[in-house]
Amino acid sequence: MSHTAIDSRKIIMTAIAWGIGLLIFFPILWTILTSFKTEADAIASPPMFLGFDWTLENYTEVQDRSNYFQHFWNSVVISVGSTLLGLLIAILAAWSMAFVPAKGTKNVLMWMLSTKMLPPVGVLIPIYLLFRDTGLLDTLTGLVLVLTLINLPIIVWMLYTYFKEIPGEILEAARMDGASLWAEIIHVLTPMAVPGIASTMLLNITLAWNEAFWTLNLTAAKAAPLTAFIASYSSPEGLFYAKLSAASTMAIAPILIMGWFSQKQLVRGLTFGAVK
Repeated sequence: MSHTAIDSRKIIMTAIAWGIGLLIFFPILWTILTSFKTEADAIASPPMFLGFDWTLENYTEVQDRSNYFQHFWNSVVISVGSTLLGLLIAILAAWSMAFVPAKGTKNVLMWMLSTKMLPPVGVLIPIYLLFRDTGLLDTLTGLVLVLTLINLPIIVWMLYTYFKEIPGEILEAARMDGASLWAEIIHVLTPMAVPGIASTMLLNITLAWNEAFWTLNLTAAKAAPLTAFIASYSSPEGLFYAKLSAASTMAIAPILIMGWFSQKQLVRGLTFGAVK
């Protein structure tokens, strides 16, 4: 294949990739633009893309009506707390499945993954009643626990995949040198799987940050995260699109910034072990 054909192919593929990327990002861009419109401009027909009077009143009203920073802090505690607790459990589980597999290990992994196919509403009532009777309703502890359990199958599966790429001979050498089980996991296995653990952590934080079903049904006010903060701008009186967009922008901004600065680590972790 000639260099001209290769260059043309690269240009075409690059243009297609940019097109897909812009198509995916457009709803976010539209939300951000709408947050700077008045309510009248937000519902104007035809839609106004740039030719409107920019205003910050939506952000001011949102902050005056709701305590954004309290919701933000709740989201941080819930997402980071559930991720760390999930990693603590999943590293041990993935290690045993990867290096000391039993006859039914594959079946256990498939069973764990199958739980993600269950509609959350199917277990809402028993979990709600359990949380009510144990005093976990509208608490950060309750949300950390439920989000840990919900995302645990994904964490275990990802870490299991990364651990399987690590040669078992390295761990055997550590045992021969007298390393205990905990020393083997903490000082040998974990440092070698840092890219995989980091990408798993970032993905789980994102999933927990964006979780809406459980946070809306198991909280009221005290432990309400940013998903509840957004939902509060949808009311029976109608949708306030500009204010709803401002609240959404304030909610997604932290996770977008985190994703932007950690994209290299995320890509490195997601491709960990893909190239021999």
